[in-house]
Amino acid sequence: MTAPDPEPPYRRIAAEIRRRIATGDLRPGDRVPSARQITRDWSVAVATATKALAALRQAGLTTVVAGVGTVVAGAPTARPTTPALSRAEIVTVATALADREGFQAVSLRRVATELGLATATVRRHIESEDTLILHMIDAAFASAPLPQPPPQGWRVRLELAGRRLWTLFRRHPWLAPALSLTRPQPSAHGAKYLEWVLTALDGTGLSLHDRMYVHLMLFGYIRGLATALEPEAQAERETGMTGNEWMDSGFGDARLPPDVPIFERLVAMEDFELDVDRLFDFGLSRLLDGLAVFVSRSRP
Repeated sequence: MTAPDPEPPYRRIAAEIRRRIATGDLRPGDRVPSARQITRDWSVAVATATKALAALRQAGLTTVVAGVGTVVAGAPTARPTTPALSRAEIVTVATALADREGFQAVSLRRVATELGLATATVRRHIESEDTLILHMIDAAFASAPLPQPPPQGWRVRLELAGRRLWTLFRRHPWLAPALSLTRPQPSAHGAKYLEWVLTALDGTGLSLHDRMYVHLMLFGYIRGLATALEPEAQAERETGMTGNEWMDSGFGDARLPPDVPIFERLVAMEDFELDVDRLFDFGLSRLLDGLAVFVSRSRP
């Protein structure tokens, strides 16, 4: 006995639009999604979108209005007044979603769902996912400004900048993978962070090129370490174990090779934990130690 054929895609699309009409999300006189919008939002062919719209018309649920398009049938009804949607609200919701479920969960459609709105409404404020990412990055840097006036001493300033960046990455695990080292995004508040770091090296005798390489060295180290945060958060959600708990369990199903005695001793040590915050502190201090030697040699 063969299984019944799955419901055709155009019927599923028509059923979803019919549901929105029934719940009042789409009211008489409101435009329903166009064929182009349906092809984009449901990832179907134009012919499928056209059949879905035709099914709604045949059911008497929609009608075509010249110069407007396909709208819900019936006399237009007044909507209750709702607060105006802002770009900042969209970015806030998208950031909370990324913090909670990971960066892969963020899309304009998902953000619209979180807001209880149509995707097209969100697109009026932010036209693409790339634009949304840029605004999320900028808002993250804006939430943690560096102090003005800055403290005295280049090392104190760079350490403060490094710790502020690490705090941002810890607060938003998606942020480090979203930032590019070789193709930096044009974030206004990100640029202010860079300017603060470059200015911290005033009086050291370093050229502008060397200052930029200092920034890239520190940023690359901190970002590189922070790229482990989101995968670890995802792994904890999936396994219910922290990284150290997973190591204590014997690396899951993995087994150590027989010729790594020092590593075996390290794993067996009860007082060793792979703590990313301690690792960050260790690496940042060593980088600044080395940089101090470099700066001392560069003074005029």
